[in-house]
Amino acid sequence: MILFIAMSLDGYIADRDGGVGWLNGQGDGGQVPDSYSEFVRGIDTVLMGWNTYHQVVTELSPGEWVYGDFTTYVLTHREAESSENIRFTDEAPAALVRRLKEEPGKDIWVCGGASLVRQLMEEDLIDGYYISVIPTVLGDGIRLFPGGVGEIPLRLSRTRDYDGIVELVYERRKREGRTAG
Repeated sequence: MILFIAMSLDGYIADRDGGVGWLNGQGDGGQVPDSYSEFVRGIDTVLMGWNTYHQVVTELSPGEWVYGDFTTYVLTHREAESSENIRFTDEAPAALVRRLKEEPGKDIWVCGGASLVRQLMEEDLIDGYYISVIPTVLGDGIRLFPGGVGEIPLRLSRTRDYDGIVELVYERRKREGRTAG
């Protein structure tokens, strides 16, 4: 289970209106690596909450489902008809992740949003954190790590910077006296 997400320097994944128009570098015009394409080679399943799904289909990519190469689970209590690649479910996130981890396949990407991330962190189910820090201070918005989750020890495995963006890749360390995930 991998969290691959971008946040502002002050820890927000969206502005106070839920907007993500600020998700870009400082405009140096230099070489920008395609981190997304590198990352998705290792996944075959995407998890997201309803708000993230709704933003993708109404704002970010209304004409095309951009996650068509993956099986996507949208966690929601809303009634919606599933398709082959998009499965709407009201299954508890932790139970779904534990079940999916038992199935053969590649990594699972938790795409958003903050509520889903928090629930998975509370259950210590996120194995890797790929965080791109965007050179913007929002001051307010939807916080990625809202607090109250408790300590999660991590090990830095890679960093990369380009166009003012800093990519941080962490792996979860085992907690003393507790078996993870």
